[in-house]
Amino acid sequence: MPHTAVQSKAKPRPKRKAVPRWQRRKAARPAEIVAAALEVFVERGFAATKLEEVARRAGVTKGTVYLYFDSKEALFKAVVRETIVPIFARGEQRVAEHRGTAADLLGDLLRKWWELIGETSLSGIPKLMMAEAGNFPVLARFYYDEVISRGHRLMASVVERGIKSGEFRRLDVKVTVKLAMAPLVHAANWRHSFALCTPEGLDIAKYLDHHIDIFLRGIAKHPDRIA
Repeated sequence: MPHTAVQSKAKPRPKRKAVPRWQRRKAARPAEIVAAALEVFVERGFAATKLEEVARRAGVTKGTVYLYFDSKEALFKAVVRETIVPIFARGEQRVAEHRGTAADLLGDLLRKWWELIGETSLSGIPKLMMAEAGNFPVLARFYYDEVISRGHRLMASVVERGIKSGEFRRLDVKVTVKLAMAPLVHAANWRHSFALCTPEGLDIAKYLDHHIDIFLRGIAKHPDRIA
């Protein structure tokens, strides 16, 4: 009888199952929840944010959110402490290491604020706080202590350095710092409000250049020496 070759069929390789997002490392979950919360808080505001929506954006269950954050207030505080507060910590290090003029340092800090906060999703947080501080005074006080007060102290240290070195004229430091920051906060709020309906837009590069130039010349002891 003729020999009949038997062809062996290769077994199909088992398909790799996609790992659901909720099976990821537990260590990554808090950061993912915070990132999702930032998106939702900026889009909806504090009062209208629901933890169910945050959980959906993060790819976890609402119960998982509560494993790490016992309330919406606690989650908001985590967003602030893990996204905005570290920026001020880096700014403090920058001030400590700076060896140039106070004017250069102040201008650099204002530009960095815009780069790291103003032109990112974090710019929605100041608008949120301004809109809802009256309804959530405890949260507003937290934001003031953790962000506004720390940022003002940082800027004040540079203004005081410039006064001491003779670069800046004698000024009310607290008022000077508020005047330095106000146009930046305004521009950040503009991004999330009037920018949506103003046809002429806002040339932020030109806006920053003019603000910093006018401000530094205004506080300088010798304005003609400002480059």
